[in-house]
Amino acid sequence: YLFKGIILEYVQDGETKTRSIDLLDLRPDTDATALVEEIQNAEPLITDSCKEHIIRLVQRLQEKLEEKEDHKFKLFKVLRAHTLPLTNVAFNKSGSRFITGSYDRTCKVWDTLSGEELHTLEGHGNVVYAIAFNNPYGDKIATGSFDKTCRLWSTETGKCYHTFRGHRAEIVCLSFNLQSTLLATGSMDTTAKLWDIEKGEEIITLSGHSAEVVVLSFNTTGDRIITGSFDRTVVVWDVATGRKLHILIGHRGEISSAHFNWDSSLIITGSMDKTCMLWNAVAGTHIATLTGHSDEILDVCFDYAGQNFATASADGSARVYNVETKKCIAKLEGHRSEISKVVFNPKGNRILTASSDKTARLWDAATGYCFQILEGHTDEIFSCAFNYKGDTIITGSKDNTCRIWH
Repeated sequence: YLFKGIILEYVQDGETKTRSIDLLDLRPDTDATALVEEIQNAEPLITDSCKEHIIRLVQRLQEKLEEKEDHKFKLFKVLRAHTLPLTNVAFNKSGSRFITGSYDRTCKVWDTLSGEELHTLEGHGNVVYAIAFNNPYGDKIATGSFDKTCRLWSTETGKCYHTFRGHRAEIVCLSFNLQSTLLATGSMDTTAKLWDIEKGEEIITLSGHSAEVVVLSFNTTGDRIITGSFDRTVVVWDVATGRKLHILIGHRGEISSAHFNWDSSLIITGSMDKTCMLWNAVAGTHIATLTGHSDEILDVCFDYAGQNFATASADGSARVYNVETKKCIAKLEGHRSEISKVVFNPKGNRILTASSDKTARLWDAATGYCFQILEGHTDEIFSCAFNYKGDTIITGSKDNTCRIWH
Protein backbone atom coordinates (compact mmCIF):
# COMPACT_ATOMS: atom_id res chain seq x y z
CA TYR A 1 0.00 0.00 0.00
CA LEU A 2 0.93 3.61 -0.36
CA PHE A 3 0.26 6.13 2.34
CA LYS A 4 -3.44 6.97 2.75
CA GLY A 5 -4.39 4.85 -0.21
CA ILE A 6 -4.60 1.24 -1.33
CA ILE A 7 -3.99 -0.14 -4.80
CA LEU A 8 -6.04 -3.20 -5.70
CA GLU A 9 -4.58 -5.51 -8.32
CA TYR A 10 -7.00 -7.96 -9.91
CA VAL A 11 -7.29 -10.10 -13.03
CA GLN A 12 -10.15 -9.55 -15.46
CA ASP A 13 -10.41 -11.51 -18.71
CA GLY A 14 -6.82 -12.66 -18.23
CA GLU A 15 -5.55 -9.07 -17.92
CA THR A 16 -4.04 -7.64 -14.76
CA LYS A 17 -5.73 -4.40 -13.80
CA THR A 18 -5.37 -1.93 -10.95
CA ARG A 19 -7.75 0.33 -9.05
CA SER A 20 -6.78 2.84 -6.41
CA ILE A 21 -8.89 3.42 -3.31
CA ASP A 22 -8.72 6.71 -1.50
CA LEU A 23 -8.33 6.87 2.29
CA LEU A 24 -7.81 10.60 2.58
CA ASP A 25 -10.27 11.04 5.46
CA LEU A 26 -8.71 8.30 7.56
CA ARG A 27 -8.15 9.33 11.20
CA PRO A 28 -6.70 7.42 14.17
CA ASP A 29 -10.21 7.04 15.65
CA THR A 30 -11.95 5.85 12.45
CA ASP A 31 -13.70 2.47 12.78
CA ALA A 32 -11.56 0.40 10.39
CA THR A 33 -14.11 -2.41 9.95
CA ALA A 34 -16.94 0.00 9.16
CA LEU A 35 -14.71 1.90 6.71
CA VAL A 36 -13.74 -1.27 4.83
CA GLU A 37 -17.39 -2.38 4.69
CA GLU A 38 -18.23 1.01 3.21
CA ILE A 39 -15.44 0.60 0.62
CA GLN A 40 -16.61 -2.96 -0.05
CA ASN A 41 -20.15 -1.75 -0.83
CA ALA A 42 -18.79 0.71 -3.38
CA GLU A 43 -16.10 -1.62 -4.72
CA PRO A 44 -17.34 -5.10 -5.77
CA LEU A 45 -13.74 -6.25 -6.31
CA ILE A 46 -13.24 -6.60 -2.56
CA THR A 47 -14.40 -10.06 -1.65
CA ASP A 48 -14.85 -11.30 1.91
CA SER A 49 -11.64 -13.32 1.60
CA CYS A 50 -9.48 -10.20 1.26
CA LYS A 51 -11.59 -8.00 3.55
CA GLU A 52 -9.66 -8.99 6.70
CA HIS A 53 -6.36 -8.19 4.98
CA ILE A 54 -7.58 -4.70 4.04
CA ILE A 55 -8.87 -4.04 7.57
CA ARG A 56 -5.37 -4.87 8.88
CA LEU A 57 -3.82 -2.52 6.30
CA VAL A 58 -6.12 0.30 7.38
CA GLN A 59 -5.26 -0.33 11.04
CA ARG A 60 -1.55 -0.14 10.22
CA LEU A 61 -2.12 3.18 8.49
CA GLN A 62 -3.96 4.41 11.58
CA GLU A 63 -1.02 3.44 13.78
CA LYS A 64 1.26 5.50 11.54
CA LEU A 65 -1.08 8.47 11.85
CA GLU A 66 -0.87 8.34 15.65
CA GLU A 67 2.92 8.32 15.87
CA LYS A 68 4.23 11.48 17.51
CA GLU A 69 6.68 13.48 15.44
CA ASP A 70 9.04 15.81 17.19
CA HIS A 71 12.00 13.78 16.02
CA LYS A 72 15.29 15.64 15.83
CA PHE A 73 17.65 14.16 13.24
CA LYS A 74 21.24 13.53 14.23
CA LEU A 75 24.13 12.94 11.85
CA PHE A 76 24.79 9.21 11.77
CA LYS A 77 27.46 8.87 9.12
CA VAL A 78 29.41 10.78 6.48
CA LEU A 79 30.15 8.63 3.45
CA ARG A 80 33.01 9.68 1.24
CA ALA A 81 31.13 7.95 -1.45
CA HIS A 82 32.91 8.88 -4.65
CA THR A 83 36.08 10.41 -6.02
CA LEU A 84 34.05 12.95 -8.01
CA PRO A 85 30.84 14.84 -7.19
CA LEU A 86 27.58 12.98 -6.70
CA THR A 87 24.72 13.46 -9.12
CA ASN A 88 21.88 11.84 -7.22
CA VAL A 89 20.81 9.81 -4.17
CA ALA A 90 17.79 7.50 -3.79
CA PHE A 91 16.31 5.14 -1.18
CA ASN A 92 14.60 1.82 -1.67
CA LYS A 93 11.09 1.81 -0.19
CA SER A 94 11.93 0.59 3.30
CA GLY A 95 15.06 2.73 3.47
CA SER A 96 17.31 -0.26 4.20
CA ARG A 97 19.39 0.50 1.10
CA PHE A 98 20.25 3.62 -0.83
CA ILE A 99 22.19 4.40 -3.99
CA THR A 100 24.47 7.22 -5.08
CA GLY A 101 25.30 8.19 -8.66
CA SER A 102 28.42 10.12 -9.57
CA TYR A 103 30.56 11.85 -12.15
CA ASP A 104 33.07 9.05 -11.47
CA ARG A 105 30.93 6.86 -13.82
CA THR A 106 29.70 4.53 -11.07
CA CYS A 107 26.67 4.00 -8.90
CA LYS A 108 27.20 2.66 -5.38
CA VAL A 109 24.77 0.64 -3.29
CA TRP A 110 24.83 1.23 0.48
CA ASP A 111 23.42 -0.38 3.59
CA THR A 112 21.65 2.44 5.46
CA LEU A 113 21.90 0.94 8.93
CA SER A 114 25.64 0.33 8.91
CA GLY A 115 26.68 2.88 6.26
CA GLU A 116 28.57 0.07 4.57
CA GLU A 117 29.18 0.00 0.82
CA LEU A 118 27.59 -3.15 -0.65
CA HIS A 119 28.31 -2.83 -4.39
CA THR A 120 29.94 -0.54 -6.92
CA LEU A 121 28.03 -0.73 -10.20
CA GLU A 122 30.68 -0.26 -12.86
CA GLY A 123 30.47 -0.30 -16.64
CA HIS A 124 29.22 3.08 -17.78
CA GLY A 125 31.62 5.08 -19.95
CA ASN A 126 30.55 8.48 -18.64
CA VAL A 127 28.73 10.30 -15.81
CA VAL A 128 26.01 8.25 -14.06
CA TYR A 129 23.37 10.93 -13.85
CA ALA A 130 19.94 9.38 -13.20
CA ILE A 131 19.40 6.53 -10.74
CA ALA A 132 16.39 4.71 -9.29
CA PHE A 133 15.21 1.62 -7.43
CA ASN A 134 12.16 -0.23 -8.79
CA ASN A 135 10.17 0.66 -5.68
CA PRO A 136 8.19 -0.72 -3.94
CA TYR A 137 10.14 -3.93 -4.68
CA GLY A 138 13.67 -2.59 -4.59
CA ASP A 139 15.32 -5.67 -6.08
CA LYS A 140 16.48 -3.79 -9.19
CA ILE A 141 18.37 -0.56 -9.86
CA ALA A 142 18.44 1.50 -13.04
CA THR A 143 21.28 3.85 -13.96
CA GLY A 144 21.13 6.38 -16.80
CA SER A 145 24.35 7.84 -18.12
CA PHE A 146 25.84 10.54 -20.30
CA ASP A 147 27.24 7.58 -22.30
CA LYS A 148 23.70 7.39 -23.88
CA THR A 149 22.94 4.01 -22.28
CA CYS A 150 20.86 2.86 -19.35
CA ARG A 151 21.68 -0.22 -17.31
CA LEU A 152 19.56 -2.50 -15.17
CA TRP A 153 21.22 -4.13 -12.13
CA SER A 154 20.44 -6.62 -9.39
CA THR A 155 20.34 -4.91 -5.97
CA GLU A 156 21.42 -8.13 -4.26
CA THR A 157 24.37 -9.17 -6.41
CA GLY A 158 25.31 -5.93 -8.20
CA LYS A 159 25.27 -7.83 -11.48
CA CYS A 160 24.14 -6.06 -14.68
CA TYR A 161 21.04 -7.67 -16.23
CA HIS A 162 20.69 -5.48 -19.32
CA THR A 163 22.27 -2.53 -21.10
CA PHE A 164 19.64 -0.48 -22.93
CA ARG A 165 21.02 1.13 -26.08
CA GLY A 166 19.24 3.39 -28.55
CA HIS A 167 19.35 6.98 -27.30
CA ARG A 168 21.48 9.30 -29.42
CA ALA A 169 22.48 11.62 -26.57
CA GLU A 170 22.87 11.76 -22.77
CA ILE A 171 20.21 10.13 -20.59
CA VAL A 172 19.23 12.65 -17.91
CA CYS A 173 16.13 11.16 -16.27
CA LEU A 174 14.56 7.77 -15.72
CA SER A 175 11.73 6.14 -13.85
CA PHE A 176 10.24 2.70 -13.20
CA ASN A 177 6.49 2.23 -13.29
CA LEU A 178 5.07 1.15 -9.93
CA GLN A 179 4.32 -2.32 -11.30
CA SER A 180 8.03 -2.77 -12.08
CA THR A 181 7.42 -4.00 -15.60
CA LEU A 182 8.67 -0.93 -17.48
CA LEU A 183 11.52 1.53 -17.29
CA ALA A 184 11.31 4.95 -18.94
CA THR A 185 14.36 7.00 -19.93
CA GLY A 186 14.50 10.62 -21.05
CA SER A 187 17.34 12.05 -23.10
CA MET A 188 18.97 15.14 -24.51
CA ASP A 189 18.11 13.63 -27.93
CA THR A 190 14.51 15.02 -27.37
CA THR A 191 12.94 11.56 -26.95
CA ALA A 192 11.88 9.28 -24.14
CA LYS A 193 11.93 5.51 -24.45
CA LEU A 194 10.04 2.72 -22.69
CA TRP A 195 11.91 -0.53 -22.02
CA ASP A 196 10.69 -3.98 -21.04
CA ILE A 197 12.49 -4.88 -17.80
CA GLU A 198 12.19 -8.65 -18.17
CA LYS A 199 13.19 -8.92 -21.82
CA GLY A 200 15.64 -6.03 -21.78
CA GLU A 201 14.18 -4.63 -25.00
CA GLU A 202 12.92 -1.26 -26.16
CA ILE A 203 9.13 -1.21 -26.43
CA ILE A 204 8.49 2.25 -27.84
CA THR A 205 10.08 5.64 -28.49
CA LEU A 206 8.08 8.69 -27.43
CA SER A 207 8.92 11.35 -30.04
CA GLY A 208 7.45 14.81 -30.30
CA HIS A 209 9.38 17.20 -28.10
CA SER A 210 11.53 19.77 -29.90
CA ALA A 211 14.15 19.97 -27.15
CA GLU A 212 15.74 17.88 -24.38
CA VAL A 213 13.47 15.67 -22.24
CA VAL A 214 14.56 16.46 -18.69
CA VAL A 215 11.81 15.03 -16.48
CA LEU A 216 9.47 12.07 -16.69
CA SER A 217 7.02 10.44 -14.36
CA PHE A 218 4.55 7.51 -14.47
CA ASN A 219 1.17 7.71 -12.82
CA THR A 220 0.28 5.24 -10.06
CA THR A 221 -1.50 2.71 -12.25
CA GLY A 222 1.19 2.86 -14.93
CA ASP A 223 -1.08 3.55 -17.91
CA ARG A 224 0.14 7.14 -18.37
CA ILE A 225 3.53 8.84 -18.40
CA ILE A 226 4.41 12.52 -18.56
CA THR A 227 7.54 14.01 -20.09
CA GLY A 228 8.72 17.56 -19.48
CA SER A 229 11.10 19.31 -21.80
CA PHE A 230 13.25 22.37 -22.36
CA ASP A 231 10.74 23.11 -25.16
CA ARG A 232 8.49 24.46 -22.33
CA THR A 233 5.82 21.78 -22.75
CA VAL A 234 4.76 18.67 -20.84
CA VAL A 235 3.27 15.78 -22.82
CA VAL A 236 0.91 13.15 -21.43
CA TRP A 237 1.37 9.80 -23.20
CA ASP A 238 -0.62 6.58 -23.30
CA VAL A 239 1.85 3.95 -22.15
CA ALA A 240 0.25 1.01 -24.01
CA THR A 241 0.25 2.68 -27.45
CA GLY A 242 2.87 5.44 -27.10
CA ARG A 243 0.20 7.87 -28.31
CA LYS A 244 0.28 11.55 -27.31
CA LEU A 245 -2.87 12.23 -25.30
CA HIS A 246 -2.31 15.86 -24.27
CA ILE A 247 0.27 18.60 -24.68
CA LEU A 248 0.28 20.90 -21.67
CA ILE A 249 1.13 24.31 -23.11
CA GLY A 250 1.38 27.46 -21.03
CA HIS A 251 4.79 27.76 -19.43
CA ARG A 252 7.05 30.48 -20.84
CA GLY A 253 10.26 28.86 -19.63
CA GLU A 254 11.93 25.46 -19.55
CA ILE A 255 10.20 22.75 -17.48
CA SER A 256 12.13 21.80 -14.34
CA SER A 257 9.78 19.31 -12.68
CA ALA A 258 6.48 17.48 -13.34
CA HIS A 259 4.49 14.93 -11.33
CA PHE A 260 1.12 13.19 -11.07
CA ASN A 261 -0.71 13.19 -7.76
CA TRP A 262 -1.43 9.84 -6.16
CA ASP A 263 -4.82 9.15 -7.74
CA SER A 264 -3.51 10.34 -11.14
CA SER A 265 -6.18 13.03 -11.51
CA LEU A 266 -3.81 16.01 -11.39
CA ILE A 267 -0.42 17.02 -12.78
CA ILE A 268 1.83 19.67 -11.30
CA THR A 269 4.56 21.37 -13.35
CA GLY A 270 7.35 23.73 -12.32
CA SER A 271 9.22 25.99 -14.70
CA MET A 272 12.09 28.40 -15.12
CA ASP A 273 9.39 31.03 -15.80
CA LYS A 274 9.00 31.33 -11.95
CA THR A 275 5.54 29.73 -11.97
CA CYS A 276 4.02 26.41 -11.09
CA MET A 277 0.93 25.12 -12.91
CA LEU A 278 -1.77 22.67 -11.92
CA TRP A 279 -3.46 20.61 -14.66
CA ASN A 280 -6.33 18.18 -15.00
CA ALA A 281 -4.51 14.97 -15.96
CA VAL A 282 -7.54 13.33 -17.57
CA ALA A 283 -8.69 16.23 -19.74
CA GLY A 284 -5.25 17.81 -20.18
CA THR A 285 -6.66 21.20 -19.20
CA HIS A 286 -5.04 24.00 -17.21
CA ILE A 287 -6.50 24.50 -13.71
CA ALA A 288 -4.32 27.15 -12.08
CA THR A 289 -1.07 29.11 -12.34
CA LEU A 290 0.65 29.73 -9.01
CA THR A 291 2.81 32.80 -8.84
CA GLY A 292 4.71 34.32 -5.96
CA HIS A 293 8.27 33.14 -6.39
CA SER A 294 10.69 35.81 -7.57
CA ASP A 295 13.01 33.40 -9.40
CA GLU A 296 13.00 30.08 -11.28
CA ILE A 297 11.11 27.14 -9.79
CA LEU A 298 13.55 24.25 -9.60
CA ASP A 299 11.41 21.51 -8.04
CA VAL A 300 7.77 20.68 -7.29
CA CYS A 301 6.10 17.75 -5.53
CA PHE A 302 2.77 16.50 -4.16
CA ASP A 303 2.42 14.99 -0.73
CA TYR A 304 1.43 11.29 -0.75
CA ALA A 305 -2.22 12.02 -0.05
CA GLY A 306 -2.38 14.61 -2.81
CA GLN A 307 -3.85 17.29 -0.52
CA ASN A 308 -0.93 19.70 -0.74
CA PHE A 309 1.97 20.40 -3.07
CA ALA A 310 5.25 22.24 -2.60
CA THR A 311 7.49 24.38 -4.79
CA ALA A 312 11.21 25.11 -4.42
CA SER A 313 12.82 28.11 -6.03
CA ALA A 314 16.11 29.74 -6.92
CA ASP A 315 14.85 32.68 -4.81
CA GLY A 316 15.84 30.66 -1.70
CA SER A 317 12.30 29.93 -0.53
CA ALA A 318 9.84 27.06 -0.79
CA ARG A 319 6.05 27.27 -0.66
CA VAL A 320 3.24 24.90 0.25
CA TYR A 321 -0.10 25.14 -1.54
CA ASN A 322 -3.44 23.45 -0.88
CA VAL A 323 -4.72 21.48 -3.88
CA GLU A 324 -8.40 22.31 -3.23
CA THR A 325 -8.10 26.04 -2.61
CA LYS A 326 -4.92 26.68 -4.68
CA LYS A 327 -3.90 29.00 -1.83
CA CYS A 328 -0.38 29.27 -0.42
CA ILE A 329 -0.65 27.87 3.12
CA ALA A 330 3.01 28.19 4.14
CA LYS A 331 6.18 29.99 3.07
CA LEU A 332 9.41 28.24 3.95
CA GLU A 333 11.94 31.04 4.33
CA GLY A 334 15.43 30.85 5.81
CA HIS A 335 17.80 29.37 3.23
CA ARG A 336 20.43 31.83 2.06
CA SER A 337 20.60 30.50 -1.48
CA GLU A 338 18.61 28.55 -4.08
CA ILE A 339 16.64 25.42 -3.13
CA SER A 340 17.06 22.68 -5.71
CA LYS A 341 15.01 19.92 -4.08
CA VAL A 342 11.84 19.74 -1.98
CA VAL A 343 10.21 16.55 -0.61
CA PHE A 344 7.41 15.71 1.80
CA ASN A 345 7.86 12.98 4.37
CA PRO A 346 5.47 10.05 3.77
CA LYS A 347 3.06 11.36 6.40
CA GLY A 348 2.87 14.76 4.70
CA ASN A 349 3.43 16.87 7.81
CA ARG A 350 7.14 17.60 7.26
CA ILE A 351 9.07 19.00 4.32
CA LEU A 352 12.75 18.60 3.57
CA THR A 353 14.62 21.10 1.39
CA ALA A 354 18.15 20.94 -0.04
CA SER A 355 19.99 24.15 -0.82
CA SER A 356 23.17 25.47 -2.37
CA ASP A 357 23.77 27.26 0.98
CA LYS A 358 25.26 23.86 2.05
CA THR A 359 22.36 23.04 4.39
CA ALA A 360 19.19 20.99 4.29
CA ARG A 361 16.23 22.11 6.37
CA LEU A 362 13.26 20.38 7.93
CA TRP A 363 9.98 22.31 8.05
CA ASP A 364 6.45 21.99 9.38
CA ALA A 365 4.32 21.64 6.24
CA ALA A 366 1.30 23.37 7.78
CA THR A 367 2.97 26.44 9.31
CA GLY A 368 6.32 26.82 7.52
CA TYR A 369 8.16 26.68 10.86
CA CYS A 370 11.77 25.47 10.48
CA PHE A 371 12.37 22.63 12.96
CA GLN A 372 15.92 21.85 12.14
CA ILE A 373 18.89 22.82 9.99
CA LEU A 374 21.05 19.90 8.85
CA GLU A 375 24.54 21.36 8.71
CA GLY A 376 28.00 20.01 7.95
CA HIS A 377 28.27 19.66 4.18
CA THR A 378 31.04 21.86 2.77
CA ASP A 379 29.42 22.47 -0.63
CA GLU A 380 25.94 22.75 -2.07
CA ILE A 381 23.38 20.03 -1.35
CA PHE A 382 21.43 19.12 -4.47
CA SER A 383 19.69 15.94 -3.41
CA CYS A 384 17.81 14.74 -0.35
CA ALA A 385 15.36 11.97 0.47
CA PHE A 386 13.29 10.45 3.27
CA ASN A 387 12.91 6.73 3.78
CA TYR A 388 9.35 5.39 3.84
CA LYS A 389 9.03 5.54 7.62
CA GLY A 390 10.23 9.13 7.60
CA ASP A 391 12.85 8.55 10.31
CA THR A 392 15.96 8.57 8.11
CA ILE A 393 17.22 11.22 5.70
CA ILE A 394 20.03 11.14 3.15
CA THR A 395 21.63 14.26 1.70
CA GLY A 396 23.96 14.34 -1.30
CA SER A 397 26.38 17.19 -1.88
CA LYS A 398 28.88 18.58 -4.35
CA ASP A 399 31.47 18.00 -1.59
CA ASN A 400 31.55 14.35 -2.85
CA THR A 401 29.92 13.09 0.35
CA CYS A 402 26.59 11.69 1.27
CA ARG A 403 25.26 12.00 4.84
CA ILE A 404 22.87 9.72 6.67
CA TRP A 405 20.72 11.33 9.38
CA HIS A 406 18.61 9.39 11.88
